[in-house]
Amino acid sequence: MSYLSKVMEELQASRKNSEYDMPGRDLAHRFVEEAMNSLFPINARRSNSYYEQESLLYQLESLLRLLLLPVKNELDVPLEKITHDFMKTLPKVYRDLLMDAEAIQKFDPAARSIGEVIIAYPGFFAIMVYRLSNVLYLLNVPLIPRLMCEYAHTKTGIDIHPGATIGESFFIDHGTGVVIGESAIIKNNVKIYQGVTLGALQVKKSLAKKKRHPTVEDNVIIYSNTTILGGDTVIGRNSIIGGNVWLTSSVESNSIVYHKHETKVRTNLDESKIINFQI
Repeated sequence: MSYLSKVMEELQASRKNSEYDMPGRDLAHRFVEEAMNSLFPINARRSNSYYEQESLLYQLESLLRLLLLPVKNELDVPLEKITHDFMKTLPKVYRDLLMDAEAIQKFDPAARSIGEVIIAYPGFFAIMVYRLSNVLYLLNVPLIPRLMCEYAHTKTGIDIHPGATIGESFFIDHGTGVVIGESAIIKNNVKIYQGVTLGALQVKKSLAKKKRHPTVEDNVIIYSNTTILGGDTVIGRNSIIGGNVWLTSSVESNSIVYHKHETKVRTNLDESKIINFQI
C-alpha cells in the first residue's frame, strides 16, 4: 500500500465520524453574482427583454433552492417558502440599494455616475451583499448569509455581519478595513470611511444573544480608523466623529468628536545622538 493510499484511508475514517453536509461556498459566491446581475445591468447578459429578465429571476430562485438544500432540515419553514419570501423582497432591496448608490454618488466627488458606483465601488458591493444576506438572516437561514458576507469581505476588505441593522442611504467610502458587528444598528444617511470598527467591548460566548455593538443614529459621519465599541454606546444624530477616535461611551446629538494630535519639532539636534536603525 502506498503512503497516499494510507493517507486516504485515514481521511475517510475521520470523515465518517465528522460528516458535515454544508452549502457550497462556490455556489454561495455564484448566487451573489447572479443576484447582482438580476438587480442591476452590469454586464452584456442583461437586456431590456421582459422575458429575459424574468428568466434571470427563475435562475436566481433555482440557485437559492440548491443553496438551501443542505440546510433544509434546519429551516423554520419549508424551503419553498424561504425562496418565495426572499424573491418577493427583491423590489424593496433594489430600492434600498438605489438609495445607497445615490448617496455615494452625491457625496463622493470622484463618483461620476450611479452606474460607476454600482459596477466599480467596493463599498456599494459590500452593502448590496449585506442587504441580500440580511433578508436570509431574518428568515433564520443558517450559515448561508455568513457565506455571502464573507465573499464580500474577501473581495472588498469590508466585513459586515448579515445580522446588523442598516437603514437607508448608507455610504461606505473606500471601505478597506471596515468592520460592522452583528448587533450594530445604523440608522439613515450615515457615512463611514475606511478602517472604521463598530465592535463589541467583550467577546464572551455567553453574550452571543445580547446587544454587543453600537447604535449610530441618523446623519452621522464617522471618519477613518475610528473604533466605536459596546452595545450601550449610542452616537447621537447629526454628529461627526473624527479619524482615529476610540469610543466606548455614548455621544450626544450634534456633537463633534476628534482626536487631538500634537506635533513637536526638535531644534538644535545633536546628530551624534541619532540612532541609526536598520531592518
